[in-house]
Amino acid sequence: MFDQILIRSRPVPSDPPRRRGATSREPEQKNRFRLLGAILAAVPWSQVVIGAGIVLLAALVPWGTGQVLNAMDRQVMAIDITGDLVGESRVELERSAGQWVGRSFFATDLSDVKAKLEQRPWVESAAVRRVWPDRFAIEIREKKPLAYWSDGRLVSRSGEVFAPGNPEVAGKLPVLSGPDERVMDVIRMAQSMSDTLTENGVGFAGLSLEQRGAWTLTLANGIEVVLGKDQVEKRFERFVTVYQERLVSRANEVKRVDARYSNGVAVKWKPDAQASGKNT
Repeated sequence: MFDQILIRSRPVPSDPPRRRGATSREPEQKNRFRLLGAILAAVPWSQVVIGAGIVLLAALVPWGTGQVLNAMDRQVMAIDITGDLVGESRVELERSAGQWVGRSFFATDLSDVKAKLEQRPWVESAAVRRVWPDRFAIEIREKKPLAYWSDGRLVSRSGEVFAPGNPEVAGKLPVLSGPDERVMDVIRMAQSMSDTLTENGVGFAGLSLEQRGAWTLTLANGIEVVLGKDQVEKRFERFVTVYQERLVSRANEVKRVDARYSNGVAVKWKPDAQASGKNT
């Protein structure tokens, strides 16, 4: 009986063969792919693209600018000089600046042009600029002389002692002298005395500071006033008082006044004056 029973069932396929190690690697690879995908998804791609574009543009701009400038560059054909000139010669300045004619309009270093022009004795400053397409414009500002200084030199209002080849063009100026390193001291003292004399109707002509520190004042009428090296301001004030009270009416007879006395001054009269050399 049992021999006639036929049992039919679906065949059960056998498990596919597995590679060694496949069970542990597949999940690990899937995890890696998931992690990489998460990282890529978190990257702000729009910002990355913009940043890369900026970097590329920054690299290209100098190169492109250089190419454009090279294409536009040409030789300097003329140089224009402007400024109120007294000591400087416009012709000489143009001749000096002419060394840059024919050079590159863009490649020429304007600071070099400025520095070389400012080496000239009269030049206080030089402003240089390019004027498209082929010119340089240079504005010159001269030094303003305040007085004549030792050995025929000039001293500017800023206190610079300089030696041009034509100091006489400065015209009539006071004469100051002293050690070069004391030039600002001499200028300050001269300005103070000049202001006081002007207030009293007396002209100022010059001031001298000796190496040992003694001061000598010169008035516009030629009178010399010896002030020494001590209590100079006090002696000067006393001289002004005595001059206004006793000497102004006979100023043309006075050659020299020594103010180094504590209670008065000593007057040296001119030889042709009728008055004798009395002390005042």
